[in-house]
Amino acid sequence: MECSENDCTRPACVELHIPWDENRIVCAAHARVLGRRDGVVADPDPERSDDLLEY
Repeated sequence: MECSENDCTRPACVELHIPWDENRIVCAAHARVLGRRDGVVADPDPERSDDLLEY
């Protein structure tokens, strides 16, 4: 599965739980940035742990 962010082809490995919007499945790079917002919870997929190290 690819990252749900526009124009990103990296593998999705983190589910972001976003209180004001639908949850998103994103790559590690987008999770690092989007996960810093207040109220957002990043939930890594343990089966995709190798993808967490990619940029």
